[in-house]
Amino acid sequence: MVSLLTPAAARVQIGLVIALQVLSGLGGGVMRPAIQAMVARWSAPKYHSIVVNGIETGMEIGDVVAILVAGVLCDYGFAGGWPSVFYVFGMVSCVWSAAWFVLCYNSPFTHPLISTTERQYWEKTISADDLVERPPTPLREIFTSAPAWALAIAGFANNWGFLTMTTCLPLYMHDVMGLDMTWNGALSAIAFTGSAIFTPIVGLAADWLRFPGRLSTNVVRKGFVVVGFALSGLFLILVGYTGCNQILTVAVIFVYMSCVPIAYCTIIANQLDLAPVHAGTLMGLTSTLSNVASIAAPLVVGALTVERSVRSEWQNVFFLAGGVYAFGAVVFLVFGSGNRQGWADAKG
Repeated sequence: MVSLLTPAAARVQIGLVIALQVLSGLGGGVMRPAIQAMVARWSAPKYHSIVVNGIETGMEIGDVVAILVAGVLCDYGFAGGWPSVFYVFGMVSCVWSAAWFVLCYNSPFTHPLISTTERQYWEKTISADDLVERPPTPLREIFTSAPAWALAIAGFANNWGFLTMTTCLPLYMHDVMGLDMTWNGALSAIAFTGSAIFTPIVGLAADWLRFPGRLSTNVVRKGFVVVGFALSGLFLILVGYTGCNQILTVAVIFVYMSCVPIAYCTIIANQLDLAPVHAGTLMGLTSTLSNVASIAAPLVVGALTVERSVRSEWQNVFFLAGGVYAFGAVVFLVFGSGNRQGWADAKG
Protein backbone atom coordinates (compact mmCIF):
# COMPACT_ATOMS: atom_id res chain seq x y z
CA MET A 1 0.00 0.00 0.00
CA VAL A 2 2.85 2.38 0.86
CA SER A 3 4.42 1.74 -2.52
CA LEU A 4 1.17 2.56 -4.30
CA LEU A 5 0.95 5.93 -2.51
CA THR A 6 4.57 6.95 -3.09
CA PRO A 7 4.24 8.55 -6.57
CA ALA A 8 1.38 10.76 -5.41
CA ALA A 9 3.30 11.72 -2.27
CA ALA A 10 6.37 12.60 -4.34
CA ARG A 11 4.33 15.13 -6.29
CA VAL A 12 3.07 16.79 -3.11
CA GLN A 13 5.96 17.04 -0.67
CA ILE A 14 9.22 15.23 0.03
CA GLY A 15 8.27 14.94 3.69
CA LEU A 16 5.37 12.68 2.76
CA VAL A 17 7.71 10.39 0.86
CA ILE A 18 9.99 10.16 3.88
CA ALA A 19 7.02 9.41 6.13
CA LEU A 20 5.84 6.66 3.79
CA GLN A 21 9.32 5.13 3.71
CA VAL A 22 9.36 5.09 7.50
CA LEU A 23 6.00 3.28 7.47
CA SER A 24 7.36 0.85 4.89
CA GLY A 25 10.36 0.14 7.09
CA LEU A 26 8.16 -0.43 10.14
CA GLY A 27 6.02 -2.87 8.19
CA GLY A 28 8.93 -4.70 6.59
CA GLY A 29 10.89 -4.81 9.84
CA VAL A 30 8.60 -7.43 11.38
CA MET A 31 8.84 -9.79 8.42
CA ARG A 32 12.25 -11.32 9.14
CA PRO A 33 11.54 -12.09 12.81
CA ALA A 34 8.14 -13.54 11.87
CA ILE A 35 9.68 -15.78 9.21
CA GLN A 36 12.43 -16.89 11.58
CA ALA A 37 9.91 -17.84 14.27
CA MET A 38 7.98 -19.88 11.70
CA VAL A 39 11.12 -21.65 10.48
CA ALA A 40 11.87 -22.71 14.08
CA ARG A 41 8.48 -24.44 14.25
CA TRP A 42 8.12 -25.68 10.68
CA SER A 43 11.53 -27.18 9.86
CA ALA A 44 13.81 -29.86 11.30
CA PRO A 45 16.96 -28.47 13.00
CA LYS A 46 19.28 -30.49 10.75
CA TYR A 47 17.79 -28.74 7.71
CA HIS A 48 17.74 -25.17 9.05
CA SER A 49 20.43 -23.94 6.65
CA ILE A 50 18.63 -25.40 3.65
CA VAL A 51 15.26 -23.96 4.67
CA VAL A 52 16.41 -20.43 5.45
CA ASN A 53 18.55 -20.33 2.32
CA GLY A 54 15.63 -21.63 0.27
CA ILE A 55 13.59 -18.70 1.56
CA GLU A 56 16.46 -16.38 0.81
CA THR A 57 16.69 -17.75 -2.73
CA GLY A 58 13.16 -16.55 -3.35
CA MET A 59 14.17 -13.10 -2.15
CA GLU A 60 17.25 -13.13 -4.36
CA ILE A 61 15.18 -14.05 -7.41
CA GLY A 62 12.85 -11.22 -6.47
CA ASP A 63 15.85 -8.85 -6.39
CA VAL A 64 16.96 -9.94 -9.85
CA VAL A 65 13.48 -9.54 -11.33
CA ALA A 66 12.93 -6.23 -9.55
CA ILE A 67 16.21 -4.72 -10.74
CA LEU A 68 15.58 -5.82 -14.32
CA VAL A 69 11.92 -4.75 -14.40
CA ALA A 70 12.56 -1.46 -12.60
CA GLY A 71 15.13 -0.40 -15.18
CA VAL A 72 12.75 -1.11 -18.05
CA LEU A 73 9.79 0.55 -16.32
CA CYS A 74 11.81 3.69 -15.60
CA ASP A 75 12.55 4.09 -19.31
CA TYR A 76 9.37 2.71 -20.89
CA GLY A 77 6.75 2.30 -18.14
CA PHE A 78 3.33 3.90 -17.85
CA ALA A 79 2.40 6.93 -15.68
CA GLY A 80 5.57 8.73 -16.67
CA GLY A 81 8.08 5.93 -16.21
CA TRP A 82 9.38 5.79 -12.65
CA PRO A 83 5.93 5.89 -10.94
CA SER A 84 5.03 2.64 -12.68
CA VAL A 85 7.76 0.89 -10.62
CA PHE A 86 5.89 1.71 -7.42
CA TYR A 87 2.49 0.79 -8.84
CA VAL A 88 3.59 -2.60 -10.19
CA PHE A 89 5.58 -3.62 -7.11
CA GLY A 90 2.86 -2.30 -4.81
CA MET A 91 0.23 -4.55 -6.41
CA VAL A 92 2.55 -7.57 -6.19
CA SER A 93 3.06 -6.86 -2.48
CA CYS A 94 -0.70 -6.67 -1.88
CA VAL A 95 -1.22 -10.08 -3.51
CA TRP A 96 1.60 -11.61 -1.47
CA SER A 97 0.20 -10.15 1.78
CA ALA A 98 -3.20 -11.71 1.12
CA ALA A 99 -1.58 -15.11 0.52
CA TRP A 100 0.44 -14.80 3.76
CA PHE A 101 -2.63 -14.14 5.89
CA VAL A 102 -4.58 -17.00 4.33
CA LEU A 103 -1.91 -19.72 4.21
CA CYS A 104 0.43 -19.18 7.18
CA TYR A 105 -0.02 -20.56 10.72
CA ASN A 106 2.21 -20.20 13.78
CA SER A 107 2.99 -23.90 14.24
CA PRO A 108 1.76 -27.40 13.34
CA PHE A 109 -0.42 -27.31 16.47
CA THR A 110 -2.44 -24.36 15.15
CA HIS A 111 -2.87 -25.50 11.55
CA PRO A 112 -6.50 -26.60 10.99
CA LEU A 113 -5.74 -29.09 8.20
CA ILE A 114 -2.70 -30.92 9.54
CA SER A 115 -3.00 -34.69 9.99
CA THR A 116 -2.31 -36.52 13.23
CA THR A 117 0.61 -38.35 11.62
CA GLU A 118 2.26 -35.12 10.50
CA ARG A 119 1.72 -33.50 13.89
CA GLN A 120 3.38 -36.47 15.58
CA TYR A 121 6.29 -36.17 13.15
CA TRP A 122 6.85 -32.53 14.14
CA GLU A 123 6.61 -33.38 17.84
CA LYS A 124 9.31 -36.01 17.40
CA THR A 125 11.49 -33.83 15.15
CA ILE A 126 11.37 -30.53 17.00
CA SER A 127 10.03 -31.42 20.49
CA ALA A 128 6.74 -30.32 21.95
CA ASP A 129 8.39 -27.65 24.10
CA ASP A 130 9.87 -25.80 21.14
CA LEU A 131 6.58 -26.12 19.25
CA VAL A 132 4.12 -24.82 21.81
CA GLU A 133 5.88 -23.17 24.76
CA ARG A 134 6.22 -19.40 24.84
CA PRO A 135 8.56 -18.69 27.75
CA PRO A 136 9.43 -15.11 28.73
CA THR A 137 12.14 -13.61 26.57
CA PRO A 138 15.45 -13.60 28.52
CA LEU A 139 16.40 -10.09 27.44
CA ARG A 140 19.16 -9.62 30.01
CA GLU A 141 20.83 -12.88 28.96
CA ILE A 142 20.55 -11.95 25.28
CA PHE A 143 22.03 -8.50 25.80
CA THR A 144 24.95 -9.98 27.77
CA SER A 145 25.53 -12.89 25.37
CA ALA A 146 28.79 -12.68 23.41
CA PRO A 147 27.51 -14.98 20.62
CA ALA A 148 24.41 -12.80 20.19
CA TRP A 149 26.52 -9.66 19.91
CA ALA A 150 28.93 -11.41 17.54
CA LEU A 151 25.98 -12.37 15.34
CA ALA A 152 24.68 -8.80 15.38
CA ILE A 153 28.10 -7.44 14.37
CA ALA A 154 28.41 -10.04 11.61
CA GLY A 155 24.98 -8.96 10.38
CA PHE A 156 26.15 -5.34 10.46
CA ALA A 157 29.21 -6.19 8.37
CA ASN A 158 27.15 -8.21 5.91
CA ASN A 159 24.58 -5.44 5.48
CA TRP A 160 27.27 -2.80 5.07
CA GLY A 161 28.93 -4.59 2.18
CA PHE A 162 25.71 -5.84 0.62
CA LEU A 163 23.94 -2.47 0.82
CA THR A 164 27.01 -0.73 -0.54
CA MET A 165 26.67 -2.95 -3.57
CA THR A 166 22.91 -3.30 -3.98
CA THR A 167 21.90 0.27 -3.19
CA CYS A 168 24.80 2.00 -4.85
CA LEU A 169 25.57 -0.31 -7.79
CA PRO A 170 23.15 1.51 -10.14
CA LEU A 171 24.76 4.84 -9.18
CA TYR A 172 28.24 3.42 -9.83
CA MET A 173 27.24 2.03 -13.22
CA HIS A 174 25.58 5.32 -14.18
CA ASP A 175 28.22 7.77 -12.94
CA VAL A 176 31.42 5.81 -13.58
CA MET A 177 30.45 3.54 -16.48
CA GLY A 178 27.94 5.86 -18.17
CA LEU A 179 25.09 3.32 -18.55
CA ASP A 180 21.46 4.32 -19.05
CA MET A 181 18.79 2.90 -16.74
CA THR A 182 17.74 0.01 -19.01
CA TRP A 183 21.28 -1.33 -19.45
CA ASN A 184 21.98 -0.50 -15.82
CA GLY A 185 19.10 -2.69 -14.70
CA ALA A 186 19.98 -5.51 -17.09
CA LEU A 187 23.65 -5.72 -16.09
CA SER A 188 22.82 -5.35 -12.39
CA ALA A 189 20.32 -8.20 -12.68
CA ILE A 190 22.92 -10.42 -14.33
CA ALA A 191 25.31 -9.74 -11.46
CA PHE A 192 22.65 -10.53 -8.86
CA THR A 193 21.90 -13.93 -10.34
CA GLY A 194 25.12 -15.13 -8.72
CA SER A 195 23.56 -14.83 -5.28
CA ALA A 196 20.30 -16.45 -6.42
CA ILE A 197 22.21 -19.43 -7.87
CA PHE A 198 24.59 -20.05 -4.99
CA THR A 199 22.32 -19.36 -2.00
CA PRO A 200 20.61 -22.79 -2.08
CA ILE A 201 23.93 -24.50 -2.85
CA VAL A 202 25.54 -22.93 0.21
CA GLY A 203 22.60 -24.00 2.38
CA LEU A 204 22.91 -27.58 1.18
CA ALA A 205 26.67 -27.57 1.75
CA ALA A 206 26.32 -26.17 5.29
CA ASP A 207 23.78 -28.77 6.39
CA TRP A 208 25.74 -31.58 4.70
CA LEU A 209 28.82 -30.58 6.68
CA ARG A 210 26.74 -30.45 9.90
CA PHE A 211 25.60 -34.07 9.60
CA PRO A 212 26.86 -36.36 12.41
CA GLY A 213 30.38 -37.59 11.84
CA ARG A 214 31.45 -34.55 9.85
CA LEU A 215 31.87 -31.09 11.41
CA SER A 216 30.17 -29.46 14.37
CA THR A 217 27.67 -26.68 13.79
CA ASN A 218 30.02 -24.33 15.63
CA VAL A 219 32.90 -25.02 13.22
CA VAL A 220 30.67 -24.75 10.14
CA ARG A 221 29.14 -21.44 11.22
CA LYS A 222 32.47 -19.81 12.02
CA GLY A 223 34.18 -21.19 8.93
CA PHE A 224 31.45 -20.00 6.58
CA VAL A 225 31.46 -16.46 8.02
CA VAL A 226 35.24 -16.10 7.82
CA VAL A 227 35.54 -17.52 4.29
CA GLY A 228 32.47 -15.68 3.05
CA PHE A 229 33.53 -12.30 4.42
CA ALA A 230 37.12 -12.72 3.19
CA LEU A 231 36.04 -13.53 -0.39
CA SER A 232 33.28 -10.90 -0.43
CA GLY A 233 35.66 -8.17 0.75
CA LEU A 234 38.31 -9.17 -1.79
CA PHE A 235 36.03 -9.14 -4.82
CA LEU A 236 34.25 -5.97 -3.70
CA ILE A 237 37.59 -4.19 -3.64
CA LEU A 238 38.44 -5.62 -7.08
CA VAL A 239 35.31 -3.98 -8.54
CA GLY A 240 37.08 -0.62 -8.23
CA TYR A 241 39.96 -1.82 -10.42
CA THR A 242 38.10 -3.24 -13.42
CA GLY A 243 38.31 -0.02 -15.43
CA CYS A 244 35.50 0.72 -17.87
CA ASN A 245 35.32 -2.87 -19.06
CA GLN A 246 31.64 -3.62 -18.58
CA ILE A 247 31.99 -7.39 -19.03
CA LEU A 248 34.83 -7.63 -16.51
CA THR A 249 33.00 -5.41 -14.01
CA VAL A 250 29.83 -7.48 -14.21
CA ALA A 251 31.88 -10.69 -13.94
CA VAL A 252 33.61 -9.51 -10.76
CA ILE A 253 30.30 -8.34 -9.26
CA PHE A 254 28.79 -11.72 -10.20
CA VAL A 255 31.55 -13.52 -8.29
CA TYR A 256 31.13 -11.12 -5.35
CA MET A 257 27.39 -11.79 -5.23
CA SER A 258 28.11 -15.53 -5.43
CA CYS A 259 30.34 -15.25 -2.34
CA VAL A 260 27.87 -13.25 -0.23
CA PRO A 261 25.65 -16.30 0.61
CA ILE A 262 28.60 -18.15 2.17
CA ALA A 263 28.53 -15.90 5.24
CA TYR A 264 24.88 -14.97 5.00
CA CYS A 265 23.97 -18.65 5.28
CA THR A 266 25.23 -18.47 8.86
CA ILE A 267 23.84 -15.06 9.70
CA ILE A 268 20.23 -15.96 8.87
CA ALA A 269 20.42 -19.43 10.46
CA ASN A 270 22.44 -18.68 13.59
CA GLN A 271 19.44 -17.45 15.62
CA LEU A 272 18.00 -20.95 15.23
CA ASP A 273 21.28 -22.43 16.53
CA LEU A 274 21.49 -20.18 19.57
CA ALA A 275 17.86 -20.19 20.75
CA PRO A 276 15.16 -21.81 18.57
CA VAL A 277 12.28 -20.79 20.85
CA HIS A 278 13.44 -17.16 20.78
CA ALA A 279 14.64 -17.14 17.16
CA GLY A 280 12.15 -14.48 16.06
CA THR A 281 12.98 -12.16 18.94
CA LEU A 282 16.70 -12.71 18.50
CA MET A 283 16.39 -11.97 14.79
CA GLY A 284 14.60 -8.71 15.58
CA LEU A 285 17.23 -7.63 18.10
CA THR A 286 20.29 -8.55 16.04
CA SER A 287 18.72 -7.08 12.92
CA THR A 288 18.39 -3.75 14.68
CA LEU A 289 22.16 -3.34 14.69
CA SER A 290 22.40 -4.84 11.20
CA ASN A 291 19.96 -2.26 9.88
CA VAL A 292 22.10 0.56 11.22
CA ALA A 293 24.48 -0.46 8.43
CA SER A 294 21.61 -0.33 5.95
CA ILE A 295 21.12 3.32 6.90
CA ALA A 296 24.76 4.28 7.32
CA ALA A 297 26.32 2.61 4.26
CA PRO A 298 24.43 4.63 1.59
CA LEU A 299 25.05 7.82 3.58
CA VAL A 300 28.77 7.10 3.74
CA VAL A 301 28.83 6.28 0.02
CA GLY A 302 27.17 9.61 -0.67
CA ALA A 303 29.69 11.44 1.51
CA LEU A 304 32.69 9.72 -0.10
CA THR A 305 31.48 10.33 -3.67
CA VAL A 306 29.96 13.78 -3.20
CA GLU A 307 32.75 15.65 -4.98
CA ARG A 308 32.90 13.93 -8.39
CA SER A 309 31.65 10.34 -8.07
CA VAL A 310 34.71 9.11 -9.98
CA ARG A 311 36.50 5.78 -9.83
CA SER A 312 39.07 6.83 -7.22
CA GLU A 313 36.32 7.85 -4.80
CA TRP A 314 34.49 4.58 -5.38
CA GLN A 315 37.69 2.67 -4.64
CA ASN A 316 37.65 4.26 -1.19
CA VAL A 317 34.04 3.11 -0.78
CA PHE A 318 34.96 -0.47 -1.64
CA PHE A 319 38.06 -0.50 0.60
CA LEU A 320 35.97 0.71 3.53
CA ALA A 321 33.42 -2.05 2.93
CA GLY A 322 36.26 -4.59 2.77
CA GLY A 323 37.52 -3.36 6.13
CA VAL A 324 34.06 -3.73 7.68
CA TYR A 325 33.90 -7.28 6.34
CA ALA A 326 37.28 -8.07 7.93
CA PHE A 327 36.18 -6.68 11.30
CA GLY A 328 32.98 -8.74 11.24
CA ALA A 329 34.90 -11.91 10.39
CA VAL A 330 37.34 -11.49 13.29
CA VAL A 331 34.59 -10.75 15.83
CA PHE A 332 32.50 -13.76 14.80
CA LEU A 333 35.53 -16.07 14.72
CA VAL A 334 36.42 -15.13 18.31
CA PHE A 335 33.01 -14.66 19.93
CA GLY A 336 30.46 -16.34 17.64
CA SER A 337 28.92 -19.75 18.27
CA GLY A 338 26.82 -22.41 16.62
CA ASN A 339 25.78 -24.02 19.89
CA ARG A 340 22.42 -23.76 21.66
CA GLN A 341 22.84 -21.32 24.54
CA GLY A 342 21.97 -22.09 28.15
CA TRP A 343 19.60 -19.14 28.37
CA ALA A 344 17.62 -20.47 25.38
CA ASP A 345 15.71 -22.85 27.66
CA ALA A 346 15.17 -20.47 30.57
CA LYS A 347 11.63 -20.72 31.94
CA GLY A 348 11.61 -17.21 33.38
